[in-house]
Amino acid sequence: MIHQPPAGTRDILPLEVSQKRWIVDRLQEVFQRWGYQRIITSTLEWLDTLTAGGAIRPDSVIEVGETAEGRLGLRPELTASIARAAVARMANDTPPLRLYYNANVFRRAPKSHHGRQVEFYQMGVELLYTGGSLADTEIVLLMVDCLVALGLKDWSLLMGEAQLTRSLLAPFPPEHQAAVRTAIAHLDRIHLASLPLSPELQHRALTMFDLRGRPEDVLQRVSQLDLDATGQACVAGLKTLIERLRSSAPDDLPLILDLSLLETIDYYTGIVFEVVSSRHNRSSVLGKGGRYDQLLALYDPAGKPGAGVGFALNVEDLHTALLAAPQLPQTMPVNDWLVVAKTPAAEAIAFTYAHQLRQSEHVVRVELDLGGRTPAELRDYARESGIRRLAWLDVDGTPEIEVV
Repeated sequence: MIHQPPAGTRDILPLEVSQKRWIVDRLQEVFQRWGYQRIITSTLEWLDTLTAGGAIRPDSVIEVGETAEGRLGLRPELTASIARAAVARMANDTPPLRLYYNANVFRRAPKSHHGRQVEFYQMGVELLYTGGSLADTEIVLLMVDCLVALGLKDWSLLMGEAQLTRSLLAPFPPEHQAAVRTAIAHLDRIHLASLPLSPELQHRALTMFDLRGRPEDVLQRVSQLDLDATGQACVAGLKTLIERLRSSAPDDLPLILDLSLLETIDYYTGIVFEVVSSRHNRSSVLGKGGRYDQLLALYDPAGKPGAGVGFALNVEDLHTALLAAPQLPQTMPVNDWLVVAKTPAAEAIAFTYAHQLRQSEHVVRVELDLGGRTPAELRDYARESGIRRLAWLDVDGTPEIEVV
């Protein structure tokens, strides 16, 4: 019987590991250049922590057990766990906190989607205990810098504003706000048009649905709507942010303002954004993020507020988008040396010589022959494996070097 991993999980084989390691290394270097420090949080968390005060649906969490202290689950994302760690363990650190992570997350698949992936790998950053447009600008530019470092092509940055969208939803009757929000979040125009709304509100809902495009054009259109003071402040903040991005980001920044952009995770309080890759007539979300100024207070015993903003990049989706790119490694690294003991008496000497080779300042890949092959078979094996140098060791310890 051939055993497969559980449904929704998968094995990552050496070449794919090497390719994803290439992605991780470049993202990590960008994070560090921007002054971010790595944090590692627990894979297991209390369910109350993971659901972030109801912002994350409990049915998306894979529960693993219940103790006398409460129910445990696997993290479906990292922001809530990092917020908990920052409040509980880093309260005395000087703000702002610049943190990054590289970890796996787990999300329960809907019952109707058996076999859908449940384990994912993410890299991301959180900028905590600081608000304002400058912090938002830093996070967006940091994400852009990551994509540039990877050499990624054919992507767009979609940006929305959660508080502005809530302001635009305020005139709708409370009993219909959730349905309008859900229809817009899922781009379901048919359901939106079928809702029992007055003609004026129906027009407003469809206008919200279409508030996407060139930022300057969208801002002009939304400014013509009947906005409350909160909405007007959000529009002014977006104008400032977009002006900063225009002056600081690459000239060809593919920025789309999309005020219909609503995240299913409901802890965002300001800007929200997604990076979307479009290749071969298919689109995929490579990462997303936004501002959350009420999340940290959930984990503070005194309810002390703390602002935050961050993003997560999906390593698997980045890998898929880069598969055809020449910069991604297409072959496995080959070993540099094959060390062979000529006789059983020289085996310990061969181990010692291999150890000496591995002590190089740079990584040297050294393989030790484990016996059972003739010299001719060893040479054939080295050629087939791409190994260029053989070291034959005898009892006197002097290597005989052969280039194949």
